[in-house]
Parts: sequence; C-alpha cells; structure tokens
Amino acid sequence: MTEHTITEHIEGAGHANKKRSLVKTLSWRTIATTDTIIIARLITGSWTVGFGIASIEIVTKMALYYLHERGWSNLDWGLEDVDVDVDALAKKLPVH
Repeated sequence: MTEHTITEHIEGAGHANKKRSLVKTLSWRTIATTDTIIIARLITGSWTVGFGIASIEIVTKMALYYLHERGWSNLDWGLEDVDVDVDALAKKLPVH
C-alpha cells in the first residue's frame, strides 16, 4: 500500500493557522472599533471621547480575540470528519 500526502485544501476541513487568525483579528477589530466609536459618540456627544475609548479597547480586545481564536483552533469540538478517497485524489492531484 502506498502512502499519499494530500496537500490540497479541502474546504471545511482542518484548523485555522496563526496567520489566518491574525487577519481575522484585524478585520474584526476594524469593524468592532468603528462600532465603539459610533456608540460612544452617540452616548457622550463627543468624537474625542469616542476615539479615546476606541484607542484603549482596540488593543485589549484585539489581544483577547486573538487568544480566543487560537484557543478554538486547538479544539476539535464542532468539526466534522470528512471521508476522503485518497486513491481518487491521487489520480487527480500531483503528489509533491
């Protein structure tokens, strides 16, 4: 029996890598910080207060989200196993 290494991405399989977690952290933080600025402005009437609050929470929440994302990436809970026909894939994909 020949052992095959599958290097092709199978959608919905596997865990997020650190780079993906970081990019997701940054994109979400952009959205969430904009929300914080708008809410703080609506409550206080001051853009200065809104940006002041956002400047603090952008750092703390980014770190917390990244740790949260990495924690989830280490868990198998909620992920489903995918049956893969290695022989069929080997015929279609070059093995590197």
